[in-house]
Amino acid sequence: MTDHFRLTLAQLNPSLGDLRGNAEKARKAWAEGKAAGAHMVALTEMFLTGYQTQDLILKPAFLADCATVLAQLAADCAEGPALGIGAPYVQDGQIYNAYHILQGGKVTAVVLKHHLPNNAVFDEKRVFTPADVHGPYVVDGVRIGSPICEDAWHPDVAETLAETGAEILLVPNGSPYHRGKPNLRLNLMVERVVETGLPLVYLNMVGGQDDQVFDGSSMVLNGGGQLAVQMPQFDECVTHVDFRRTARGWEADQGMLAALPPIGEADYRACVLSLADYMAKTGFKKAVLGLSGGIDSAIVAAMACDALGPENVHCVMLPSEFTSQHSLDDAADCAGRLGCRLDTLPITAAQKAVGETLAGLFEGLEPGIAEENIQSRLRGVMLMALSNKFGAMLLTTGNKSEMAVGYCTIYGDMNGGYNPVKDMYKTRMFLTARWRNENHRDWMKGPAGEVIPERILTKAPSAELRANQTDQDSLPPYEVLDDILECLVEKDMSVAEIVAKGHDRTVVKKVESLLYIAEYKRFQSAPGTRLTQKAFWLDRRYPIANRWRDQS
Repeated sequence: MTDHFRLTLAQLNPSLGDLRGNAEKARKAWAEGKAAGAHMVALTEMFLTGYQTQDLILKPAFLADCATVLAQLAADCAEGPALGIGAPYVQDGQIYNAYHILQGGKVTAVVLKHHLPNNAVFDEKRVFTPADVHGPYVVDGVRIGSPICEDAWHPDVAETLAETGAEILLVPNGSPYHRGKPNLRLNLMVERVVETGLPLVYLNMVGGQDDQVFDGSSMVLNGGGQLAVQMPQFDECVTHVDFRRTARGWEADQGMLAALPPIGEADYRACVLSLADYMAKTGFKKAVLGLSGGIDSAIVAAMACDALGPENVHCVMLPSEFTSQHSLDDAADCAGRLGCRLDTLPITAAQKAVGETLAGLFEGLEPGIAEENIQSRLRGVMLMALSNKFGAMLLTTGNKSEMAVGYCTIYGDMNGGYNPVKDMYKTRMFLTARWRNENHRDWMKGPAGEVIPERILTKAPSAELRANQTDQDSLPPYEVLDDILECLVEKDMSVAEIVAKGHDRTVVKKVESLLYIAEYKRFQSAPGTRLTQKAFWLDRRYPIANRWRDQS
């Protein structure tokens, strides 16, 4: 009977659909574990395919390719430690989310996921079949139980594994980030440990996939709930964990204890990582964006520089007759501090040409929103032209407050391939900008220091689509707006409940109306980084044509 078991944990970043690339990452991790004398190397949920696959997993040719690559991986890793890897499994025409144990050149065990999440960003019941709880598998005489991700969020799977002889719980995950997620995971995993008395390994992937960011934060807990290993948040990492048999059962030696960042830093890191991965995984190396001299575009420019390097970020100022000199100056100052290219392309002549073209149809009508939005749409045309000509992805910069109430122009400033601040309310944008000015980390490719000028942080926000315009001409103060939106969107509170908090009913009803009627804009908006549990897209799915309003 062995009294020592070495487990290599690979917290890595797969690319969805890159089966052979992901298999190569698995092989390298396996080789590292082999060199370190590991008995087993563990990778995360659905690592071979990347996660989440959505309906791609329903394609028979994709499943057949997965099986081919998995068999080759097993053959390549025949002489050495066992390899645990997430991949689909097909049986009797049903598709399962599975964890495969490769030993001696073949698959020796397949664990099938029991609980399929079907909330928030998850829709697993659409594509996978739930399975009965699988018992433990054996690696070098040690009985290991593997609840797959959601299975560990419920007590029944871990309890069944403990009752059927599991000695260590190894939980492979594809768990995306939202604010407060690490503490939530820790508390739930401690519950599983206390209930079963078994040590637990929580292994999570890292990396961006569309709107979701997998943040790692893998950990190992001993039977009493003590933290033995904490892997970093957002970084790829391979570490070796030594378990030793004691009178109390298996216990992990004290290992890496990485510090997890506070929420403000974690949010910023998530935005930067998701942008970098979205660009890389879709084949883009350079980004272009409109830099207006306002806070939203300044933060996106900083994030782009941190993700890609300033040399790969092209900022463009597109002034109209209403653009103030201080906006021109602030945009130039910000680009200079970041070290990225800035070009100025006035849209005045194009705006005049469009106005002349429409003059006959608009004759006798007062100028209004249509004329204002022409400016925004002309900027969108110019920026998309640069994107097409030079192969740079256009980034859009609207914050969650604007996206919520439709204070944005469809086919104008909403143009773009990705929006890293889509799930960040305006009031948090100011906090984020100040945090970035005061902090610099090794993972940032942009410069240190105050990269967003103080004047951008203190002036009144304005779209500058007409003379002397400010956002507060059309919207409540952002402190009020964001609190109402958090109540409506994040907490699903009724109008009456929000009024009881001290908000004016007329203002609340106005915000509610704007929220619902802007659904068609959000439906056509670019994807962006998910930071909350009610991000616009998969977390919150509302009909576009909707006549209901809260009468409370």
